[in-house]
Amino acid sequence: MFSKNILLIVVVSSVLLSFNAIEKRELLPGKKSKSFIVGFYNVENLFDTIDDPHKNDNQFLPDSKKKWNSERYYKKLNDLSRVIYTIDSTNLPVVFGLSEVENKAVVEDLIHTDYLKDKYEIIHKESPDGRGIDVAVIFQPKKFKVLHKEWIRFQLPNKERPSTRDIVYVQGLIMKKDTLNFFFCHWPSRYGGEEKSRPYRAKAAKMLKAKLDSLRKINPDTKILVMGDLNDHPDNEAVQNILEAKKDKGNLINLMWPIKEKNEGTHFYKGHWGVLDHIIVSASLLKKNKGLSTKHEYVGIHKPDFLLYTNKKGVKSPSRTYGGNNYYGGFSDHLAIYLELKK
Repeated sequence: MFSKNILLIVVVSSVLLSFNAIEKRELLPGKKSKSFIVGFYNVENLFDTIDDPHKNDNQFLPDSKKKWNSERYYKKLNDLSRVIYTIDSTNLPVVFGLSEVENKAVVEDLIHTDYLKDKYEIIHKESPDGRGIDVAVIFQPKKFKVLHKEWIRFQLPNKERPSTRDIVYVQGLIMKKDTLNFFFCHWPSRYGGEEKSRPYRAKAAKMLKAKLDSLRKINPDTKILVMGDLNDHPDNEAVQNILEAKKDKGNLINLMWPIKEKNEGTHFYKGHWGVLDHIIVSASLLKKNKGLSTKHEYVGIHKPDFLLYTNKKGVKSPSRTYGGNNYYGGFSDHLAIYLELKK
């Protein structure tokens, strides 16, 4: 945890400007007071500046080629918290997943920034990921009561031991009434090529589907939300055929299909937007009932202008922190995604 005094000294020039000009998105269609925002954000390598001998964090140290230091670290914390805050500053996300965080300490620093302090608690466990990055969850304890938490660990093909991020399963009650089952993911990357790495994401999809099937076997109407960076698009094998997250019919509905069909996305690669970050829900959440439900139009990508970089050709992409070893001072190479749940 860091003190407010240190924070103000380090980032006063950039942060004070952002506090005086808080962006606030427009309210979602038909928004009422009885609504809850949930979401996910790949925050692009949120590392502290301390060497951990048990992790491969050497790239993010003050003496590394990236020259990662306290000033850059605290700036990134405030930038990320600003992103979460401006999804809806009057109705902050109740449950929110984060990927590419080094440890619990960096998440603690994040929720103690001025934008988020006194609002959130953390769910986190160290994963066996080779780069030392994990998936974490922050939630508002006044609105969400955790009933169960579990880390789904699995071994990738041709690997001697688990070496990727766990899938984080959190079951809880929103406002003491509606039971929701969240699964936050950061599936294996496409490092080495999409085809070569495809079996790794297939394994992640199989493990997740097995868990979802077990829940549906107990209660076919159980409410499920899968969110995360799956490193695959909605029409890829692992997402569409193995996990069976479909466009409009089935047990699982991928709410990102309309975004894909508009050629929009959450990640920009080689001149093209792609949907790597997903919000997938059980069909039960799309049914109007006495409890919480949602619709396709209640899913969104958070992309205010301050989150985007415009190149000389006028092409916009996520304003990222690094490109290789070059420090750009941006937010992340992904955009945050969110969903509104309504009574």
